[in-house]
Amino acid sequence: MKKIIISSVAMALLVFSGCADKEPVVDEKVQEVVVAQEVETVKTEVVSAEDSSIDENAMSSSDSNEMNMANLERDLSTVYFDFDKFNIRADMQDKVTSSAAVAKDAASAFTIKLEGNCDEWGSDEYNFALGLKRASSVKKALISEGVSDSRITMVSYGESNPVCTDKTQECWSKNRRVDFKLLP
Repeated sequence: MKKIIISSVAMALLVFSGCADKEPVVDEKVQEVVVAQEVETVKTEVVSAEDSSIDENAMSSSDSNEMNMANLERDLSTVYFDFDKFNIRADMQDKVTSSAAVAKDAASAFTIKLEGNCDEWGSDEYNFALGLKRASSVKKALISEGVSDSRITMVSYGESNPVCTDKTQECWSKNRRVDFKLLP
């Protein structure tokens, strides 16, 4: 018992005494080197007028590529789903078929991103899973129409990407969807 008390007192003295209050010693030579490395002289470069112009051909092809993507995305139809369902409705099958035709022909140079969305009913986890199942259904339909599997990516936004925020049945039905996006 006596050993325990003595060792406890010794530990307490060590803990409470701590380190001595000394000012840290800074090597001034090292500090000067660090400052010199941080502040280097700024190098200037002169650009001629010929070099400063932007390549018009590169800009126009980039702009036309983006315009082409935007025009093609308008031709890809949003697919809507019933409440708590991920199978493609009969009235949406024509939209999937026409979107597959655009994806195979005009949009063959692009990757297709399928964005699964849900209404606000259900937990976040459930809605993310349901959005992914919806995107997967559309992906399978596109593959069956002849679109290459390697060109299709999927993402689920769950309920986080609504197009309508009213608290009505009509509004909720607009949020149960898969959107098509084109990626370069």
